Amino acid sequence: MLEKMGAFFDARTDGYEEHQMTTIESAEEFYPFTAGCLPNFPDASVLDLGCGTGLELDHYFAMVPSAHVTGIDLSAGMLKTLREKYPDKSLDLICASYFEQPFGTDRYDAVISVESLHHFTKEEKIPLYKKVREALKENGYFILTDYFASFDEEEQFHRAELIRLKKEQNIPEGEFYHYDTPLTVPHEKEALLEAGFSKVEILRNWGHTYTIKAS
Repeated sequence: MLEKMGAFFDARTDGYEEHQMTTIESAEEFYPFTAGCLPNFPDASVLDLGCGTGLELDHYFAMVPSAHVTGIDLSAGMLKTLREKYPDKSLDLICASYFEQPFGTDRYDAVISVESLHHFTKEEKIPLYKKVREALKENGYFILTDYFASFDEEEQFHRAELIRLKKEQNIPEGEFYHYDTPLTVPHEKEALLEAGFSKVEILRNWGHTYTIKAS
């Protein structure tokens, strides 16, 4: 049975960090690498999409303790854990869908998302990425670390399977349920370029997991 996105992660909050670090290949490498791609100066402002319990922020706050981070996530449980981890940090935590939440304009030195955006289509991502671009300050950039489909047929299979399961369970369109539907890297890059980013580059990969920078 498919579960609503927020409820899925609320139910798994307690074991989330252990799961991420022990079952996802190279997690011990890509979380610190991703944090190292963020602005390394005092009082940097960062927007974290799908921040969860802040595994990437563990490394970032160690580098930039004075950073101002806005985190958006559908899971209230994850956000509670993150707040409890860093009561002394500048954290603005919002329990909402990042598709619906306004980001503002010229607010952030960087936007980041780690292991969150592999649930959505290219068409869903383009308007989101437009909001990301508009929220960035001059010379700001977006860092995306996620896992991707290896080829078009894999991407199409997962999307068709989600559609089948939603129809089987009478789930209406427009509601987010947990099921992984990763894009291919080329399709991800297309979404970013169509959203108005002028440069999209692959910084590193670990098997199917890539870190992409859009500026």
